[in-house]
Amino acid sequence: MQITDKITTIKGIGPKKASALERLKIRTLGDLLFYYPREYQDRRQIQTIKSLKDGDTASIRARIVLLVPGGFRGKRTLQVLVTDDTGELSVVFFKADYLIKQLEKNQEYELYGKVTERAGRLQMVHPEIERKSGLTEQGKILPLYPLTEGISQKDLRKWIKESFSLVKELPELLPEAMRLRNRLCSLSYAIENIHFPEDPQKMREAKFRLVFDEFLELQLGLLSMKERVFGAAEGISFSKTKKMCEFTQTLPFSLTGAQARVLAEVETDMESKRIMNRLIQGDVGSGKTALAAAAAYKAIKSGFQAVMMAPTEILAGQHYETLTSLFSPLGVKVGCLTGSLAAKEKKALLLDIQEKRIDFLVGTHALIQPQVTFKKLGLVITDEQHRFGVRQRSLLQQKGNNPDVLVMTATPIPRTLAVILYADLDISVVDELPPGRKPVITKAVTSSKREDAYTFVREEIAKGRQAYVVAPLIEESTEIEAKSAKQLFEELSGHFPGVRVCLLHGTMKQTEKDHVMELFAKGQADILVSTVVIEVGINVPNASIMVIENAERFGLASLHQLRGRVGRGAEQSYCFLVTEGKTEQSKERIKILCETNDGFLIAEKDLLLRGPGEFFGFRQHGLPELKLADPSKHLSILEIARKEAFFVLETDPDLENEENAELKNRMQMLFEDVEGLSI
Repeated sequence: MQITDKITTIKGIGPKKASALERLKIRTLGDLLFYYPREYQDRRQIQTIKSLKDGDTASIRARIVLLVPGGFRGKRTLQVLVTDDTGELSVVFFKADYLIKQLEKNQEYELYGKVTERAGRLQMVHPEIERKSGLTEQGKILPLYPLTEGISQKDLRKWIKESFSLVKELPELLPEAMRLRNRLCSLSYAIENIHFPEDPQKMREAKFRLVFDEFLELQLGLLSMKERVFGAAEGISFSKTKKMCEFTQTLPFSLTGAQARVLAEVETDMESKRIMNRLIQGDVGSGKTALAAAAAYKAIKSGFQAVMMAPTEILAGQHYETLTSLFSPLGVKVGCLTGSLAAKEKKALLLDIQEKRIDFLVGTHALIQPQVTFKKLGLVITDEQHRFGVRQRSLLQQKGNNPDVLVMTATPIPRTLAVILYADLDISVVDELPPGRKPVITKAVTSSKREDAYTFVREEIAKGRQAYVVAPLIEESTEIEAKSAKQLFEELSGHFPGVRVCLLHGTMKQTEKDHVMELFAKGQADILVSTVVIEVGINVPNASIMVIENAERFGLASLHQLRGRVGRGAEQSYCFLVTEGKTEQSKERIKILCETNDGFLIAEKDLLLRGPGEFFGFRQHGLPELKLADPSKHLSILEIARKEAFFVLETDPDLENEENAELKNRMQMLFEDVEGLSI
């Protein structure tokens, strides 16, 4: 067997099992070895029945004294009474036809499961059970893997053990000096002990090594990309006589101190020969768009074109209107390209772009189409950059000759993590809101008090204000207990006689969305019922109330983004979180939102509440998946890996040294689809 062999090489894995494993992205024996457990069962400690308590998850050894089959409507159950030297325990199995034939009275078994109390007596419901004689899993630490239909824990444990003969053949990824420097175990040791550790210490050693590897690969890729795309090539030196202050002086407001600081950083970048690749991080309403516009002004007045890519047509349209009003008095022509543009208009616009009759182009993903060509593109801006992949951003950059790049996000990330995770970007933080902005007052409301919130909404509308009502679903679902936008629209339309209620959701046609948004923006609708489609980029200063139904179904970042749609005008704004969340995590999320409006503090709290999969929704798509590594939990390992990545690239930029040969192979495999990385 070889590590690249198909999974069907293992006896017992036929087409049906292979198809199920495909859903887990397990296609080869190597995929199997690197498919890590999500948690473990520690079966080394065998408890007595007498010592069990309600809520325990425990292993016991006991003898079966009674087997009672039962059930109704074809659903077979099995009641089992087991005993050891200290007492008796009731055990219940469901869908137990196969067990009725396997289990025997007066035989000793090992059972592992959760203990619950019912009618004053302890019981185990559907535990794992194996006969004591010849047990292969008793007294061990056992891995628990993410599963899919048709694949069991026993299946995966068995197959992974069978593939262990390949572990010694795994090429060592890290140079020996790096392993010794950081006291890292070998890769073969790590793989064996991440799956079947003899004790918790060996499991920790294995996990440390594998987490380090994931972070090192991520850092090497990002740092290499930055150096190759933005380090070696010479960029555009924009005019030092065309200053951004010429533009900012025309704005109807003064810049905050944070905006002025970031603008100076951007201007320095643009005037240098080096290609700018800067991320502007700022909370909702901190004024990032004004900074992007100032950078575009400098590029345009230096004789170049600028482009801004937004994730949605609503946001692109809003940017277009804002930028047109800002730039028209200055003789700058702004255009907008989206997927819904009519063919005739699109053809004329593409020609205007090509002939440089358009100075500043705003649009969606439509911008990266091959037929979009610029005469002299100098600045590329992406808004809400975490929603774009590395490849999408790269394709836009390739439409110019080493253009400067500015990316923006209103999703704050704690600075330490941002520096590490966005290693291919220089980072500026707009950590100050414009003066006069009143913090949004946020309150949690149970469904029984919902009517009080809506009474307040009615009072605010009577004063001339507008309100958003957000639902987690578009339509009602039999599987998910939550309010839908359509259901809320119907309820509120009847609940608020004389109040103009409109509906917006993602499956509507673009023309319908635009019409609804125009009604609301112009004050011709009082309540906008919506899904999270409004999370990004809708600016209606007169909207002062946000009601979020089933708030427990949203993440902290989404809740903060949604709340950011209000509080944009001079009036006090309010956010009501209607929730029935019963888990500790959902309660904690709601509590955090009610206590602070600081997006960076919320981001730090968010990291503590979420796992790596959710967190890396922020990450630029196209980079390697993190399986074990979690930036919020493994920050110290991440920092070590970053230092090692710097050291490797300083001493061997092209990974040509023999000691880095395996690292080079690994990087080429992981980043083969990422533009701009050619290690």
